[in-house]
Amino acid sequence: MIELRDVTRDDGRRLFLWRREPEVDRWNYQSPPSDYGMHQAWLDDFMADPDRAGWIIEENGRPCGFLMLKGVADSQQRAQWGWYIGEAAARGRGAGRAAQALGLDRAFFDFGLQKVWSEVLADNEAALKAQAAAGFRREGYLRRHAFKDGQFRDVVLLAILVEEWRARRETVLGQLEASGLIRKPPA
Repeated sequence: MIELRDVTRDDGRRLFLWRREPEVDRWNYQSPPSDYGMHQAWLDDFMADPDRAGWIIEENGRPCGFLMLKGVADSQQRAQWGWYIGEAAARGRGAGRAAQALGLDRAFFDFGLQKVWSEVLADNEAALKAQAAAGFRREGYLRRHAFKDGQFRDVVLLAILVEEWRARRETVLGQLEASGLIRKPPA
């Protein structure tokens, strides 16, 4: 069962280790922090920022990933999001799909957003497929937009609007509930 819980300062060590995992790092723009102090300063800033929200993705009560929104207090009613599955054993088993659906519910219904958008490295096929399955649509393509590991990488801009999520919500959540991945949140 996949659930989201608020990130806490106690999650700092776990997040630091996940960000340093090669499979997580390869899909992030920024290189992981080189020391724990830098990471903890980032987490403290993140948690103090009213424009950001973050959750630990849990699988059967065990932390397995991180999902965040940036822009929740913006008057434009849009936020950027990012997520990853940090525990290798949880990858490829639906945790990301389930966390996305739960995260979209929070973004649109708890924060009242009108749009959630993301930037995905163009060669990250798994993330592109996962976000498309949740209803994200391609809005743009940025050539040589990210510099990582000594090379420029292309980026795909994706977004989903609140009405698009509403139209897909029951189907997506129903499938995830039927598969035993989530308990469907109330409408």
